[in-house]
Amino acid sequence: MAGLGGEMGGIPHESGFEVTAASEIAAIHALSMSLTEMKRRMGEITVAYTREGEPVKAGQLKAEGAMAILMKDALKPNLVQTLENTPAFVHGGPFANIAHGCPSILAIKMALKLADYVLVEPGFGADLGLEKFCDIASRVGGLKPDLAVLVVTVRALKSHGGANSKEFKEPNVEVLRRGLPILEKEVENIKAFGLSAVICINHFPSDGEEEIEAILDWCRAENVPAAVSEAFLLGGEGSLELARLVMRELERGRADFRYLYPLDMPIEEKIRTIARNMYGVSDIRLLQEARRSLRRIERLGLSGLPICMAKTPLSLTDDENIKGLPPEGYILPITDLKPSTGAGFIVAYCGEINTMPALPTTPAAELMDIDEEGNIKGLG
Repeated sequence: MAGLGGEMGGIPHESGFEVTAASEIAAIHALSMSLTEMKRRMGEITVAYTREGEPVKAGQLKAEGAMAILMKDALKPNLVQTLENTPAFVHGGPFANIAHGCPSILAIKMALKLADYVLVEPGFGADLGLEKFCDIASRVGGLKPDLAVLVVTVRALKSHGGANSKEFKEPNVEVLRRGLPILEKEVENIKAFGLSAVICINHFPSDGEEEIEAILDWCRAENVPAAVSEAFLLGGEGSLELARLVMRELERGRADFRYLYPLDMPIEEKIRTIARNMYGVSDIRLLQEARRSLRRIERLGLSGLPICMAKTPLSLTDDENIKGLPPEGYILPITDLKPSTGAGFIVAYCGEINTMPALPTTPAAELMDIDEEGNIKGLG
């Protein structure tokens, strides 16, 4: 709770926090094509509601100009180079477990002007990052992806097969095979958008060769193109086989890109469509707070916005401890809905999603200090 009440203490209200990389500002930054658009979107952010239930926008508080000033230079894409002198844009990337998880549209479109082929990295798996790239970022930017490269690791499959982190380095083909249904589901998710999949097996030193071969065997049996990438050890040379495979698949030109749902579909049905198709759950259940928020969103005329699911990336369900495919009959709880009116999507919160993830056990501030001469340490 925040606010002390009384004449000078402010109105008591419930508040909370979201990690900066998943904030609406981060999403707006990644979705805007110009300073003018970014400022307009910032002005559309809903910061509160009146007693009558009407939204209060940042523009009404005359705050969008100050926000745009702070973000003026951040809007410009960052051109960096890899250790092998390959150019790359590293720009934006709001977390895909809460926001839409994609690099900036500005950087993507700039790359498309400068290169024959552009590889975009949405966050987390095909159930989160890819879905949001296709249904949110691609709509906004008018993008049409041609192919999806699905990165898989032995560790991830063994985790979904029931292994714990202490067992990852011990070769165990049977445990890995128990995790293969999650790979099959993510390939299915890619195909739902009319895209072909290429499997990139990200090879680490601790991976057993028999485990790598088990993944390749599955890919051959399912007729899914796959290649082993040893970029972790060998850099670009270790990914040449993957690059050639991707080029060959692109030349076949088999993409028939489509969205998962139309924008005029009712909000609850859009959420249900994502949950059933991407996560494989049986259905969704909107809890009381989500129902209340849904009525308000519909009353405000925002039903035509796309959906941004806020869900743990560690499971296809809302429970990070449930590995592999969801249990039969699983119902995904939707705890709340929030219209991100500046970013232009509706956030659907699944279960007890943590909106402040990835915080360290020891805060960085504990390592920072300054001496009597003004020398600062601990910022590196």
